[in-house]
Amino acid sequence: MFKRNFSKKRSFGGGAAYGRPKFAFSSNKRGGAGKRQGQDEHISISKFIKRAEITEKSENFVPEHSFTDFNIAEILKGNILAKGYTVPTPIQDRIIPYILKGLDVVGIANTGTGKTGAFLIPLIQKTLLDPKSKILIAVPTRELAAQINEELKSLCPRMKIFSVCCVGGANINRQIADLRYYNNFIIGTPGRLKDLIERKFIDLSKFSTVVLDEADRMLDMGFINDVRFMMAKMPQPRHTLFFSATISREIEYLINEFLKEPVTISVKTGDTAQNVTQDVVKIERGKDKLDILHDLLIRPEFSKVLIFGRTKHGVEKLSKLLERRGFKASSIHGNKNQTQRQRALGLFKQSNIQILVATDVAARGLDIPDVSHVINYDIPATYDDYIHRIGRTGRGDKTGKALTFVE
Repeated sequence: MFKRNFSKKRSFGGGAAYGRPKFAFSSNKRGGAGKRQGQDEHISISKFIKRAEITEKSENFVPEHSFTDFNIAEILKGNILAKGYTVPTPIQDRIIPYILKGLDVVGIANTGTGKTGAFLIPLIQKTLLDPKSKILIAVPTRELAAQINEELKSLCPRMKIFSVCCVGGANINRQIADLRYYNNFIIGTPGRLKDLIERKFIDLSKFSTVVLDEADRMLDMGFINDVRFMMAKMPQPRHTLFFSATISREIEYLINEFLKEPVTISVKTGDTAQNVTQDVVKIERGKDKLDILHDLLIRPEFSKVLIFGRTKHGVEKLSKLLERRGFKASSIHGNKNQTQRQRALGLFKQSNIQILVATDVAARGLDIPDVSHVINYDIPATYDDYIHRIGRTGRGDKTGKALTFVE
């Protein structure tokens, strides 16, 4: 979650190695706009083609702080340093001081910029100062909730700070049992959190701090009413931290609704990662799409590949077809329970399988090391979804490639 390595500028990638299309779906340039439920955007194919270029983060970013400079406990500084982190990322450098002061904040940053550390570090410090404090973190997907919980635990050895992860698709009785103990942090998805609140296993009147992470995705996924339900249960005044990769009119409404005089920190440098080469794979008439994918995956440079499909059924079918062809592959989608999804994700993270086929549940926030390629087997519904899909490769100072199949 803590990304440094501010590399010197260098170029990477070449021309169209996979065949350029001679047509486009649309000249529409709305990329990045918020989508409506159930609607697709028209996306120009030109938006899927771009040479990679690694540049210094945030325009020659020079941090004002090191982690040792922050007004945080020595034990927390030691745990951060033990993870090998000394220099904050731009979002961490600029937003941590405001959170430590107890101010509401809005953080706007590209994926892979260390947002999780930007809110966890000051909130751990808040818990060290007040061990009775209770913090709610709401995120759109189960995988992101589990990842944040793991990151929290890695920063809190010897601190007696406790957390519980409450997500759908997992055993609710186990979560209820964990909630009977005192937890400083509850991390979860809106639907499961609302269920547990209605069953009176979570009392939000005792929570004075809330983090809404990937707020734009929660809006897209239709969670906004669940979020409003939770916010209404929390006391006033409260400390609200709001993070989003994009700012639409709807997101601005939410900021005005939920936050009080927030400090807005934006370190977003562009829509897509500069160090991801983007290109298209044209499926010519009469050619088999699966055969073309097969021919790509047998190349040695396709060492760790994340493939995105549009539907749960399609993702599962593609994963099985690839396994029959001898590839080490697995899948994650909404029809799998949390244990199955975490197992598949774990195998992919540890490079025990070459290919993970996924719906957009894997597009947001997940930090998967060394993904060589992202392949959009199905074109995403919106340009926003495209941005987040390809953000799974080329993370930190590494390069990556993104290919989009067009027919």
